Amino acid sequence: MADNRKFMTHAPLNLDAAAKQSMIDNGFQPDFPAEVQMQLQHLAPESGQPRDLRHLPWSSIDNDTSRDLDQIEVCEPLDDDAVRLWLGIADVVAFIPKGSAIDRYAAAEATSVYTGVKTFPMLPEKLSTDLTSLLEGADKLCVVIEMVFSADASIQSSSIYPALVRNCAQLTYNAVGAWLEGAGPAPAKVAASAELEKQLRIQDALAQRLRDCRYRHGALNIDSIETRPVTANGVIVHLAPVLKNRATELIEDFMIAANSVMARTLAEKQVSSIRRVVKTPERWNRIVELAARYGETLPAEPDSGALNAFLLKRKATDPMHSADLSLAVVKLMGPGEYVLERPGDTREGHFGLAVRDYTHATAPNRRFADLVTQRIVKALDAAAPYSDEELAAIARNCTLREDAARKVERVMSKRIAATVLQHRIGERFSAIVTGVTPKGTFVRVLNPHAEGRLMRGEAGVDVGDKIDVTLVGTDVQRGFIDFAR
Repeated sequence: MADNRKFMTHAPLNLDAAAKQSMIDNGFQPDFPAEVQMQLQHLAPESGQPRDLRHLPWSSIDNDTSRDLDQIEVCEPLDDDAVRLWLGIADVVAFIPKGSAIDRYAAAEATSVYTGVKTFPMLPEKLSTDLTSLLEGADKLCVVIEMVFSADASIQSSSIYPALVRNCAQLTYNAVGAWLEGAGPAPAKVAASAELEKQLRIQDALAQRLRDCRYRHGALNIDSIETRPVTANGVIVHLAPVLKNRATELIEDFMIAANSVMARTLAEKQVSSIRRVVKTPERWNRIVELAARYGETLPAEPDSGALNAFLLKRKATDPMHSADLSLAVVKLMGPGEYVLERPGDTREGHFGLAVRDYTHATAPNRRFADLVTQRIVKALDAAAPYSDEELAAIARNCTLREDAARKVERVMSKRIAATVLQHRIGERFSAIVTGVTPKGTFVRVLNPHAEGRLMRGEAGVDVGDKIDVTLVGTDVQRGFIDFAR
């Protein structure tokens, strides 16, 4: 393919303004309408009698700068190595009546969008970072998912109910993760509290049990590398990787467990709901070919357990490129989607997690599907808040809006990456092929992690191939990063 794109010198790009315009171009309404602002002046929680669990030693773990805290957790060891886990999810529904101005706006937007330079929240900050956020030292309403796990991490019992809680310690991934891994000191709040230290050790041990159990059942161990822009004097100068650690995995394990329990509860109650599904990969043959390049044989029919064994082996053999292999597999698996599930429907399940029952319920401040699920579960003993037709329409819109959000985030990540790379034209990079589409062939370079289009030398390559490329052009305004093989 000939490189017919012209690269011109532009004035510095206002990335904040570009992010907002990308939102508009992809069908979002980035500014809250007047009726939403009006409703904010009159917010009050619904009346009820939540269970008082403020005596429990709750804590939260989130990003260093997060103010929209959706979940808190606490554990209790039981006999025979069983563990009780209480997971509190911010009760957003208590403040947002169905069909209200805020609810309508959230339904249309469906998700918060993270652009790297600016976040466009689904809900106004007065809700997401104040009234419903599970901030330290404040009494807050929650929907609690209480689960008891046996020594082998199988679930013995579960229940879901509204509760009043108080976060005793607001902690961060980086500090807790480094401490759990022995790579850093205990965070100040942990060092000052033997009870909190014991609590986090129990949580970490349970999370590792849950993770091992998932892998035994065929869940995929997907490595991913996200990036965040690093600025100096207001200018983006680098893309830093955001890596997983024991603390991020702890929260991930608890969220997966809670989402599965929520889905099973809705199924047992015989109510319609929205499910999060990842279908069996249509390009399984290509995944088989990819494994064969590493001397591994996968079965002819899709098998998540066999695929995970392959990924784990490659991670042990070549940890530096594990994330790139995972990226290729994720691309070939295809994105997840939201679907209506009615009582009696055949469950499509989540291929990547190797589970039949899965929904999204743990981030109601950031995803409308989670808010809807919370509304459904809170109404289990009353009239269903949604018809099947409404749920089907919501599921379709949530999938479409999620796809649109990925487009916004992708173009902004390209603009940010182009900003970082614009002074490195002519340099050579190691790359992995991430996409082969009618629109072109795309590659991701490894240092810094950035994706661009392969303009020359794309013949014969496919997803997962490792190649060397030269940076031939960037355009920050349009987010173009072009390579040649």
